[in-house]
Amino acid sequence: MTNLLGEFLGTAVLIVFGAGVVANVLLKDSKGQGSGWIVITTGWALAVFAGVFTAVSLGAPQADLNCAVTLAKYLRGGIYTLDQAIMTMVVQTVGAIAGSVVVWLAYLPHWEITEDPGLKLGVFATGPAVRDLKANLLTEIIATFMLMFSFFALFSPAVGAIPPGVGPYLAGMVIFALGLSLGGPTGYAMNPARDLGPRIAHAILPIAGKGSSDWGYAWVPVVGPFVGAAIAYVFAKAIGLI
Repeated sequence: MTNLLGEFLGTAVLIVFGAGVVANVLLKDSKGQGSGWIVITTGWALAVFAGVFTAVSLGAPQADLNCAVTLAKYLRGGIYTLDQAIMTMVVQTVGAIAGSVVVWLAYLPHWEITEDPGLKLGVFATGPAVRDLKANLLTEIIATFMLMFSFFALFSPAVGAIPPGVGPYLAGMVIFALGLSLGGPTGYAMNPARDLGPRIAHAILPIAGKGSSDWGYAWVPVVGPFVGAAIAYVFAKAIGLI
């Protein structure tokens, strides 16, 4: 129960900071409007360790905040049963919805004055720069593979013990690097909960002037991260990294 509370609130914090920085950059007359990709990638990196610290402080030592990470840990064994893994993923997604509601409220006057409905959806969910679903899926698989492979390497016994409290900063730096290097094609979801939860929030919230939630694309940032995480596990296991 404590683990689930930590995953719920940790993921909510992740989305408040992460979707919040996107809103700051995209929505009309925000103080940060037009400040660009570096601001977004930095904000998401900081969002990760804020969310992780929140989860850990509330008794969620794994602090996944990411369904793909949970899947990889389940495959590795010794952490989750199947039921526990599924429940953790559900809680992460619900936490992402809750975080999205907070962002909507924080930027309440800006939705109506922002004319482009695509920008409004972009606050909540990822979308491709060039719409090619096969290529977009491949990007999400590669990005999530690199996420999990980097985590396996960072936290491997060969690297040595990481002092308490340092791990979340390292995880945030991995997210920052991935946003800079592989975020361009699809907006680097790498996390089914991060995309699906806010997309659900976009669909159900009374956002002024919103358009489609683009459910035709929504499967890509869900399937891609799961596949990428599974491949990372298999590869890391095969080369003896885990």
